[in-house]
Amino acid sequence: MKNEMKFLSVGVLAAVVLFLASCSGTKVTSSWKEPEVKLDQQQKIMVLALVNDRQDALRKNIEAEMTALLKQRGYDAVPAFATYRKEDLKGLSEQNAINKIRRNNIDQVLTIVMKDKSKEKSYVPSNGFYGPFPMYYGRFWPYYGMMNDRIYRPGYYTTNTRYFLEGNLYSMKDNKLLYSVQTETFDPSSAARMAVVYSQQVVKDMTRQQLITKR
Repeated sequence: MKNEMKFLSVGVLAAVVLFLASCSGTKVTSSWKEPEVKLDQQQKIMVLALVNDRQDALRKNIEAEMTALLKQRGYDAVPAFATYRKEDLKGLSEQNAINKIRRNNIDQVLTIVMKDKSKEKSYVPSNGFYGPFPMYYGRFWPYYGMMNDRIYRPGYYTTNTRYFLEGNLYSMKDNKLLYSVQTETFDPSSAARMAVVYSQQVVKDMTRQQLITKR
């Protein structure tokens, strides 16, 4: 019996870890970089998020977290909210907007846009341990008891949210796209957590693409 409980505990723990790993987090789905481009640490990057959330928390969190990670790598980065209100650049001509940004000595702008947000409803079984558990399969009554519990105990429905973001890095000198990254975030626990994980994944991809250097 002790061995059976030991195997069950290990199996339950593994199932929980796998479940949590699959149900949250951010992944890069695609990215592109202009060949041979590397960011100069002496140049200034502004992080500018375009995210429509009611409390405006996600926009500011993403700008702040991305700025902090770039600074950790030795880059001169600033969040847009520290200088501009959301409406400050709205309605300007292209050249006037670029001139306004350049007056603050900004060399590149990293835009982060929420392109889509979708909700999906899924059914969670009451006992989702799919084994195999040989110690139960080998004897009738333990197997029957486990399966009876799984089959007849009701599960529940849950609603999960997916966020699709796109980051584009533009040069203000020649108005040119230098880097683009697309990500998918599944059911973040909070705006603050989403900002942290998103920024970590994008900076990791920037490093992989050799756009920025390792610290």
